[in-house]
Amino acid sequence: MIELILGGVKSGKSKLAEQHASDSALDVIYIATAQKEFNGMIDPSMLDRIRQHELQRPAHWQLIEEPFNLADTLIKYSSANKYLLVDCLTLWLTNLLLHDDPSLLKQETDKLINSLPALNGNIIFVANETSMGIIPESKLARQFCDEAGVLHQKLASLSDRVILTVAGLPHVLKGSL
Repeated sequence: MIELILGGVKSGKSKLAEQHASDSALDVIYIATAQKEFNGMIDPSMLDRIRQHELQRPAHWQLIEEPFNLADTLIKYSSANKYLLVDCLTLWLTNLLLHDDPSLLKQETDKLINSLPALNGNIIFVANETSMGIIPESKLARQFCDEAGVLHQKLASLSDRVILTVAGLPHVLKGSL
């Protein structure tokens, strides 16, 4: 089963994804895409977010930090007795957009989309829905919103369940709870 949970910042999407993973009674592998530092500089606000996520998820879950090669990680760890929780696609996409190699974005997003149909087990993706307002002023922000929108559409078409989370409330867009 592939699930995509979308929502705004602090909308409750990670909490919902973690609840679905816990309810599965399977071994959970939490795949974190956040980076503690960028260009050699530690971001204190990102460290705080990472700590909050660490505190809210069960300590017995396996943690894998993967900022770039998400498809390879999913291929390596997917199995019928595992539940893979990816949090979050938005940061993963940002990592790829800001990478020194501009070809990595297309390469990795294509690899992710192409690998999903062959994977076993349960995978849940958490992502920020960012394109529900005005068109951003900067070129990079516009590119980010465009790439996120296309990625979300492709993932939604492959997903068994898609949920939009607003104010902590899940709204099922595809599938059922």
